[in-house]
Amino acid sequence: MSSTKSLPRWPWADIVTEEEGIYTSLQSLVRLRYTAGGFSYLPKQPVRSLLAGRKRSKLRGRGLDFDELRHYRPGDDIRTMDWRVTNRTGKPHVRVYTEERDRPVIVVVDQRLPMFFGSELKMKSVVAAEVAAMTAWRVLGVGDRIGAILFNDERILDVRPSRSEKKVMAWLGDLETMNRQLSVNSGTIARPEALAEALDATQRMISHDYLVILVSDFFGWDERSLQGIRRIGEHNDIICTMVYDPLERDISSADQLVVSDGRYQLEIDPVREDLGQRFEASVESSYANVQAELLRHQIPVIPVHTSDSTAAQLRKQLGGQRVLQ
Repeated sequence: MSSTKSLPRWPWADIVTEEEGIYTSLQSLVRLRYTAGGFSYLPKQPVRSLLAGRKRSKLRGRGLDFDELRHYRPGDDIRTMDWRVTNRTGKPHVRVYTEERDRPVIVVVDQRLPMFFGSELKMKSVVAAEVAAMTAWRVLGVGDRIGAILFNDERILDVRPSRSEKKVMAWLGDLETMNRQLSVNSGTIARPEALAEALDATQRMISHDYLVILVSDFFGWDERSLQGIRRIGEHNDIICTMVYDPLERDISSADQLVVSDGRYQLEIDPVREDLGQRFEASVESSYANVQAELLRHQIPVIPVHTSDSTAAQLRKQLGGQRVLQ
């Protein structure tokens, strides 16, 4: 095996490892609560939203839910009278409503080693953490319960849904810890099967009428992963947020690349031996396969990349609203 020569450290090498885009922090995840507006996961969506007109949604609108039709009883509110049935039967009938149950939400967040990649603004792992935080603050803001499944290559952490801001802060702290454990020098081995294992853990936690939001780059996607998503979707709604880096899809356009593991740097020419084209073809095929499979099963896919504001992308993808509704 040939040895790799260590290149001199670039002047900004030490600065990059300290930037917010490399690792997230609890403070930055908390600050996102002030930008977690202008988007919604509710069934009623703005026309421009990727979720508009989605089929087979198990989620109902908030408000009163029709329960039953019965004979009028003394003391019933006259405003609930069903005049059509009353006229047809000749006996007074009223419509009985009950307040709709709340809508628990589970956000499943990928923090595996393949997520520790970024070419411009942020790492994919940071973007995933931001999507999770903004989802949590948005859900709390409308009064629903929020829980989480946090996973990396070594463990899965599950947090049951709650309306408690204190509990959300606690698992956001766990998310920060998991995010900062990412390192190419950690000795961790990327485990493709961890995606399916996280979906299995999600299925064990929930029952029905949940909204599950999976945030991942879908490394390790296979038939088991698809079956896990399908089982979750039988009695729940599931939305997949696909995190990617633009360079993964256009690596050939770079004249040269400087790859670093935090200590050493290596210059790579993407054009040499068609390295760039082969890498792009592999990545594009993988993403296209995942999207095609999910859309075939009518599961919404929200693409989010690393080179722009996460908040701006969510607002654009989920309706383009600018203020909290």
